[in-house]
Amino acid sequence: MGLFDKKYCDFCGNKIGLLGNKKLEDGNMCKDCASKLSPWFSERRHSTKADIQEQLNYREQNRSRVASFHATRTIGKYTKLYIDDNAQTFMVTSATDFAKANPDVLDFSQAVGCSLDIQESRNELKQKDANGRPISYNPPRYEYSYNFRATIRVNHPYFDDMEFGISSGYIKTGEQSMNQNASGWNVHQTGFGLNSNRINEYYECMNIGNDIKAAIEAMTRGEVNRNTAQPTFAQAAPAPAEPVICPCCGAKTVPDANGCCEYCGSNVKG
Repeated sequence: MGLFDKKYCDFCGNKIGLLGNKKLEDGNMCKDCASKLSPWFSERRHSTKADIQEQLNYREQNRSRVASFHATRTIGKYTKLYIDDNAQTFMVTSATDFAKANPDVLDFSQAVGCSLDIQESRNELKQKDANGRPISYNPPRYEYSYNFRATIRVNHPYFDDMEFGISSGYIKTGEQSMNQNASGWNVHQTGFGLNSNRINEYYECMNIGNDIKAAIEAMTRGEVNRNTAQPTFAQAAPAPAEPVICPCCGAKTVPDANGCCEYCGSNVKG
C-alpha cells in the first residue's frame, strides 16, 4: 500500500483523514475513536486492535459507573480528585461535564500511592548600564516560580499512574526562593515577610497536594471516611447529603450534622 492510500478506522469503519490516523501495532484508528480511550492511557502505538477493542468496551462500561458516582469529597482547584466514600470509588478530572468526559472511576483498592513534585524555575533579573545594555546585579538577583504536580499510582489494566497539575502553570513568588526539604511539601516561612496573592496561591497548592496525598494514602490503608460511609449494620441508611459551595472558604463540601463546612467549620445552611 502507498503512503497516501486511503485508510479506514478498524473500529468505526470511517475513512481516516490525511493527518487523522492513530497508528496501532496492527491497524489504524481515527481520532474520534482514539478520543474514547482513557486520558491516562499512553500505550496506543504498542497496542493491537484486540487490545484497543477491549479498552473501548471497558470505557463504555465505565459510563454507568460515572452516572452512579456521587462525590462526597472534592479536593483540588483545577484538576480535581473526586471521592465517593459511600461507593469507595474515586476519579481525577478537570472536566465539569462528567457524562461527556467519561473520567475513569477507580475503586479505593486500586490506589497504590501518591507522590508530589514542586518544579522550581528561576529567571535572572537584570539592570541596565549607562549605555542601556542589560547587566547582572552584584550579587545576581533572580525571580522564582513554582509548578505543582501530583502523581497518583494505581493498579489498573490500562494505566499505572495519573499525573496532573495542582497549580495552573507556574506561580511566581518574586525574589524569594521557597525552600522545601527533600521529602516534599514542607515549607518554612520564617522570615519570609511577604503576603501577596501569588504567595498565598503557593501555599494553597501545597495544602491541596497534602490533602490529595493523605486521601490516597488512606485508601491504600483501607480506611473509609466515617462521616460519609454507608453503615454496615442492618438498617436503612440515610440519603447522602448533597455537596454545597461554602460561602466562606469556597470549598465544595458536604455539611456535617450541624450544617457546617467540613473544611473551615463555617455554617453553610444559613
